[in-house]
Amino acid sequence: MAYDDLRSLLRALEREGDLKRIKAEVDPFLEVGEIVDRVQKSGGPALLFENVRGSRMPLAMNVFGTDRRLLKALGLKSYGEISDKIGGLLRPELPHGFVGIREAFGKLGAMAHVPPKKVKADSAPVQEVVLHGDDVDLNALPALFTWPQDGGSFFNLGLTHTKDPETGIRNLGLYRLQRHDKRTIGMHWQIHKDSRNHYQVAARRGERLPVAIAFGCPPAVTYASTAPLPGDIDEYLFAGFIAGRRIEMVDCKTVPLQVPAGAEVVLEGWLEPGEMLPEGPFGDHTGFYTPQEPFPALRIDCITMRKRPLLQSIVVGRPPTEDGPLGRATERFFLPLLKIIVPDIVDYHLPEAGGFHNCAIVSIDKKYPKHAQKVMHAVWGAHMMSLTKLIVVVDSDCDVHDLHEVAWRALGNTDYARDLTVVEGPVDHLDHASYQQFWGGKAGIDATRKWPEEGYTRDGGWPEMVLSDPETAAKVTRRWKEYGL
Repeated sequence: MAYDDLRSLLRALEREGDLKRIKAEVDPFLEVGEIVDRVQKSGGPALLFENVRGSRMPLAMNVFGTDRRLLKALGLKSYGEISDKIGGLLRPELPHGFVGIREAFGKLGAMAHVPPKKVKADSAPVQEVVLHGDDVDLNALPALFTWPQDGGSFFNLGLTHTKDPETGIRNLGLYRLQRHDKRTIGMHWQIHKDSRNHYQVAARRGERLPVAIAFGCPPAVTYASTAPLPGDIDEYLFAGFIAGRRIEMVDCKTVPLQVPAGAEVVLEGWLEPGEMLPEGPFGDHTGFYTPQEPFPALRIDCITMRKRPLLQSIVVGRPPTEDGPLGRATERFFLPLLKIIVPDIVDYHLPEAGGFHNCAIVSIDKKYPKHAQKVMHAVWGAHMMSLTKLIVVVDSDCDVHDLHEVAWRALGNTDYARDLTVVEGPVDHLDHASYQQFWGGKAGIDATRKWPEEGYTRDGGWPEMVLSDPETAAKVTRRWKEYGL
């Protein structure tokens, strides 16, 4: 199962030689970011900075920087374990016989420990220390100034809790947080995000919005905050599903929200309608700076924490970064859900170089003319997949994770006068390439084999792919050692 809290994971990583303690003093202004970016891009270990200038709080970085560490944190051997579990829960077949009934009850039993459970404050490590009013000082927390043109210092791994003022449905999201002063944080709530919708509903009702931000959460909770779940799905339900146990929650001290009892630090505050401050620029996961814009400014009234807390953060920027393993996990976890919406899909891949959401490579078992175009439009209509800017559709015999293979198909199997679909639609708030904000051009490439019914009229039809003779290939495999190669 997944680790109960961040510090137990760090201890395990240190025992395995996959965590490095940095005892030398480091500056959160540019220096920490440069160190972490180099270590992450080289596939290096998790880092624990024990002496961050201006703070007594250790800083954990690059914790999820490799697939191995993220899988370990979530208690998995492969990302396929969760996708298989999700697929099993989604399968609609009725049980057959005693074995089928037992399997059905097994599914229900597996879900019984998923919902979060509330614990008392005296059982919550995150409330061992409570600070109110003038004792609140965000400067005591190690915020990072990562890139030279950033607009200030940011907390990059604070898990933001809100709830819909009308329905009461909570949301857990991961947004960057700019430290404006000792008690104020900028909330980078993009236009497509649930928390922004909660804020707008509260403002329309003339109400302030309660907000809680948790740092150093149990790994399954941290991952769940990044998952593109529909607004009516509780991220803590999903976290419990991944972790294999119920997530322990505790009531906040000053706002009507709950946070993980095993977190390291929690910020609590109320967001007043119309309270906005300039936020950014920020060197983002696109590899480019996002511009300065006005975003809601949250006044922090209370900080709760462990007696000896540590903070977790990440560095984002030009890929590859720590976003990579998190994005790959989402890609694999949500394949069964995407197949429910678009059953034509055999497999898909979201390349990290495209920021995951900008490009989708999709394989299909082609069954009729223009099937690829049907799939493109279905993907553009599938929840947050609507932000995808480029969709490449290939046949099912193409490995969508082999970018060389995909490029060979996409570059060689296309007549761009017929096989290129260009549309307009919503794009990510952070997209810098669209000529106007929030919407822009999108393209779909049909890289499948073309049929006569699609207008492919060349003599002999679509050519055969060059492949080895199977018998000869098997013979060479058997004799390979004899060749001395």
